Amino acid sequence: MSGHAIGTPRTRVEGRDKVSGKARYVGDVPIERLAHGAVVTATIASGRITAIDISATLASPGVIGVIDHRNAPRVNPEAGSPFFGPDGQLQLLQDDQIAHGGWPVALVVAETHEQARAGAERLRVSYVEQPHDVAFSAGHPAARPALAAFGPDANKGDLDAELAASAVVVDESYTTPAQHACAMEPHAATAWLEGAVLRAIDSNQAPYGIAAQLATLFGKSLSDVRVQAEQVGGGFGSKTGLGPQLILATMATMLFHRPVRVALTREEVFLATSARPRTDQRVRLGADRDGRLRAIGHEAAFEISGKSEFIENCVEIAKTLYAANAIRTRLNVVPLNILPVASVRAPGTAPGSFALESAVDELAERLGMDPLELRRRNEPEVGPVSGLPFTSRKFQLCMSEGARRFGWAGRDHRPRRRREGHLLIGTGMAGTSFLTTAFPSSATITAEQDGTFTVAIAAIDIGTGARTALHAIAADALRVGWDRIRLRIGDSAIGPAWQAGGSLGTTSWGWAIVAAARDLLEQLESGPALPVSVTSDTTEEIMSRPHRERHSYSAVFAEVAVDPATGEVRVRRLVGRFAVGRVVNPLMVRSQLTGGMIMGLSIALLEEVVRDEVSGRQVNADFAGYHFAANADVPFIDADFVEDHEPDDPLGLKGPGEIGTVAVAAAIANAVWHATGKRHRELPIRLDRVIED
Repeated sequence: MSGHAIGTPRTRVEGRDKVSGKARYVGDVPIERLAHGAVVTATIASGRITAIDISATLASPGVIGVIDHRNAPRVNPEAGSPFFGPDGQLQLLQDDQIAHGGWPVALVVAETHEQARAGAERLRVSYVEQPHDVAFSAGHPAARPALAAFGPDANKGDLDAELAASAVVVDESYTTPAQHACAMEPHAATAWLEGAVLRAIDSNQAPYGIAAQLATLFGKSLSDVRVQAEQVGGGFGSKTGLGPQLILATMATMLFHRPVRVALTREEVFLATSARPRTDQRVRLGADRDGRLRAIGHEAAFEISGKSEFIENCVEIAKTLYAANAIRTRLNVVPLNILPVASVRAPGTAPGSFALESAVDELAERLGMDPLELRRRNEPEVGPVSGLPFTSRKFQLCMSEGARRFGWAGRDHRPRRRREGHLLIGTGMAGTSFLTTAFPSSATITAEQDGTFTVAIAAIDIGTGARTALHAIAADALRVGWDRIRLRIGDSAIGPAWQAGGSLGTTSWGWAIVAAARDLLEQLESGPALPVSVTSDTTEEIMSRPHRERHSYSAVFAEVAVDPATGEVRVRRLVGRFAVGRVVNPLMVRSQLTGGMIMGLSIALLEEVVRDEVSGRQVNADFAGYHFAANADVPFIDADFVEDHEPDDPLGLKGPGEIGTVAVAAAIANAVWHATGKRHRELPIRLDRVIED
């Protein structure tokens, strides 16, 4: 039966290939005459190269050549991001300057991967070291305002006056560390030339966007660049931009006229690909005795590299989540000698929600009020800063359904009241929103002679089940059965399409498929000869939507057990309720939300990039030193969604990818306070920060 694919739980269409080993990732695809590149990275954090001795490397078995700043192809210095401008991280091997520890300084190309690695170990690089700075703080003398590309600071009302008039005030600072995406598949790319066309297979989240960046960087027309990404083993934001693996593979194939594969080691992924920045956030809340908020002030600083700009929009939810007479936000950056930062799952909102929702819990504590009730009393009727109407706001429903499932009613809100033997037991909650929208994309659908439909869109599946979701959307849009859909994705040659990121992939791609299906069905009514193809572009439709507040919402509840003698925190239960619009595939959406909550648990208790201020380098650049949640750390998780629908989207979609992660760290931190009576304003909540004498 047609018309019922959306909303039906299905396992992913490529699942059998993945578990059987048939699915090929970038490093698995066979290419004739393939050579391999090994990266050499800088051992200093700031300075310049004085000499590179390649003699021993060239004498190594199988080595074809070495690329460094003396012979590398020149690239366009203006290449970069459409949001943040020129990106110095793309300017690899262009000069002798070292911008941060782990900066690529050479590529050794050889016949085999092993020979390339052996040759790289023999390369000798000499440096003149210069002073570096990796010491981040909000009060750093180099701090300055962040870009305003995502909108201006909020300046509603008189914050100082409202704080002065408040019966209860919270004024605290919260800090979060740098965190890495840690995708299972390390970054890898294979590049080769077919005449004038640069071809590449690359592990990324945006084949069309990456192709456009690559074309700009190397001065080629977009029609002469084709980037494919059939299977991607995770990204979490770290593969949204043009990565060093593809830049270096492209340089190598241009110089040596061979297909070249560059696969980063796990250490190189940590040292040479983006991470979430450290943040230092000051939150000020003022309220009347009945819990009505008068003032919300959220000032955040985050670190960036001197090589490129970025926006970690920590203050976004302060503008949208709660009503208040005065709302002021400020966002500053601190340039340091670090790897350029970029998006990691739930960018901005993950650290931002920890700060704001911890502060809300502190306010409830000082008021002697149920934290859930405090949130309920400050529900806005329209956007608190923008004044725009909400398209769909189900925050209250998320809280009530989550509280019911968790058993929140009757909770003693005083801390350190529950014990089980030597363990302290606590519960906590937090909520949040996440901006949702859609970006213009194109899709082509062909009605084939055999009665099937070929749906082509430059979408990408990074392990989230996008293929399966788009298959269902296409089947319903075309009013045919599941087995009549053939889906083509992961190829920049198909045409413009948004990336897998920001919870915007399925919403953007699904809209384009619906538009193409609508136009194709109209053409088929006249009975034309087959095959017939239609290409859609959703730019006009998306850009003409009315200005409104569009968000997904969540409420997360946590129970923890704390051993005060060892400092160990164990999360026993996590319950989350999410408003994510219409759900395309309930099975996969629950999986997405559950995975996001596990990532939030990691953020709360485990994850932090550690840099040595003396050397300027990351010292835990592997999975032994960079800790994240393993199976033994994962508790009972109840993740579900409430009924929701986005009226300004043709399918009613919002996107579940990011919202599962946000609010979890704050909920756990609030539960740890409830258990111990000690407030943790610095993440992660490590053993040494919890242990009691």
